Amino acid sequence: MTGPSSEPREVTVDKRQQLHAAPDAVLAELAERQCGVVSRRQLEAAGLTPSMLRVRLERGTLVKLNRGVYAVGHRRLNPRGVRIAALFAAGPGAVLSHRDAAGVHGIRPGNDRATDVTIEGKRVAPNGIRLHRAALPPDEVTRVDGLPLTTVERTLVDLAAMLPRDHLGKALHEADRQRLLDVPSIEAVMERTRGRTKTGHAAMRAALDDLRAGELQLTRSDMEIVFARLIRDHALPRARLNVWIDEREVDAWWPEAGVAVELDSWRDHGTRRAFQRDREKGNLLTLRGVRLLRFTHRDVVERAALVAAQVRAALAAQP
Repeated sequence: MTGPSSEPREVTVDKRQQLHAAPDAVLAELAERQCGVVSRRQLEAAGLTPSMLRVRLERGTLVKLNRGVYAVGHRRLNPRGVRIAALFAAGPGAVLSHRDAAGVHGIRPGNDRATDVTIEGKRVAPNGIRLHRAALPPDEVTRVDGLPLTTVERTLVDLAAMLPRDHLGKALHEADRQRLLDVPSIEAVMERTRGRTKTGHAAMRAALDDLRAGELQLTRSDMEIVFARLIRDHALPRARLNVWIDEREVDAWWPEAGVAVELDSWRDHGTRRAFQRDREKGNLLTLRGVRLLRFTHRDVVERAALVAAQVRAALAAQP
C-alpha cells in the first residue's frame, strides 16, 4: 500500500496564510518605508500574483491611487507619501520639480494642489500630477530624504517662470538664509536653458538684483518684503531686518537711532496669545530704551507715505 500523495488535494487555510505571509511582510515593510505607498512593480517583485492583488483590493488592504500605484489601507497620505505616489505614477526617470522640489528643499511652502514632476519625453499626465518635460542633466538632479528632485538652483530657475516677483524673492532669500544659494550655479542653469523661458529668466535677474541690493535681506514674509521696498522707495536709511534685541525679535531696527518697527498682520498677531505677547514685547523694548513703531498690513500697502513720514520723524528725533 502506498503512502499518501505528496501533492495535497486541497490547500488548507494555514497553508494559504503561509503562502501569503512573505508578500505581505514585504508589503508592510515597503509601506512603512514609503509612507504607505507601493507600486505594482514592487508588489510583483514581492511575489503578489494578479489574483492576490485583486483580493487585497477587494478587501481594502490596498487602495488604488493611480495606474500601478497603491496606498496600503487608506488614501490619507502625508506630503512625502503624496510625492512618492506621484513619482511612481509618472514612471521611471521622474523627479520632483518646481513647487514640490522647493517644498522639499525647504525654500518655500509645499504644493497643496497637483504635484509638480519633471520627466523626459511624452507621457499622459496621471491624475493629480502636473507634468513638466525637460531633459535634465545629471548635475541638476539630486536626492533629499530619498526623493529624486531638481537641485536648488534648477528649482529656483523653474520657479522664476511661474511665481510673482515677491514670492520668487522670498524663495531666493530663504535659500540664502539656509546657505543653499549659489548665484553662479543659478546663472549657469540660466545659460543652459537660455531661449526656453525668457520671462522666467528676466524675473530671476530682477530678483537677484533685488537680493544684491539688500532689498530682501533677512525678510520672512510678504509683508516684510513690502516694507523693505517702502524703505527703498522713500529713501529712508537702510534698516537691519529681523533682528533680535535682548531675546526679542523686531522686524526692522535702526540701532543708531534706537528705533524699531513691528509689522502686525492679523494672521500672525490676531489671537489673544499673540496680543498678550506683543504687549509684553513692546513694554520690555520700551524699558530698554527702544522706540517701537507698529504698522499694519494696510498701513504699509495703502498708507506708505504716512508710514515713511512717521519712521523718518522717529529717526530724526533725539533719543
